[in-house]
Amino acid sequence: MPAAWRWTFVGLIAVVALAVALWPRAQRPGPAASPTASAQQSDSGVTAAERAAAALADCPRPTGAAAAGSLAGITLDCLNDGHPVDLAAALAGRPALVNLWAYWCQPCAQELPALQQFADRAGPAVTVLTVHSDPAEAKALARLHDLDVHLPGVQDGAAKVRTAVGAPSVLPVSVLVRADGSIAKVIVRPFGNAGDIAETVAADLGVRV
Repeated sequence: MPAAWRWTFVGLIAVVALAVALWPRAQRPGPAASPTASAQQSDSGVTAAERAAAALADCPRPTGAAAAGSLAGITLDCLNDGHPVDLAAALAGRPALVNLWAYWCQPCAQELPALQQFADRAGPAVTVLTVHSDPAEAKALARLHDLDVHLPGVQDGAAKVRTAVGAPSVLPVSVLVRADGSIAKVIVRPFGNAGDIAETVAADLGVRV
């Protein structure tokens, strides 16, 4: 083979090898994220299983009554399902007892069962809503489960409700809200029992149950 042809052949092989080396490879797809796992956990880190285990009542929903008062503009997530709740709209049209508590608060733990008993006694006459005032939502759900309390509740790690009603930074605090959204009274003490709650609601909200 003439030398010129031999060098031409070698050069051709080098060009082909370079082209193969530079040819773009198809990227192999990475492992797909599990839609089931992501769907079971909310942005707060609380799983659907944790919410289901607590078995809390549904949060109140807007009835169409005019929303006003100190709680207007506050939207918090429902502990039952994680959905947002417009507090003023949800409470409008009916007297309400809004109870601020936290999972670590021992007086709250003693008071919450009494609130459950009062709510069972009051029925639709008074809305009883708990407000967990600490960022640890999962611990709130576990605490309510342990106490066998299934009241509707919302998560308020930023203490929006306490700030709005001007309550001191202690717990528990109960806020009595009139049907028109105005605040009847802010109670800075734990209730002793369901009868104590009923007497206070009768005196300050005018509702006897």
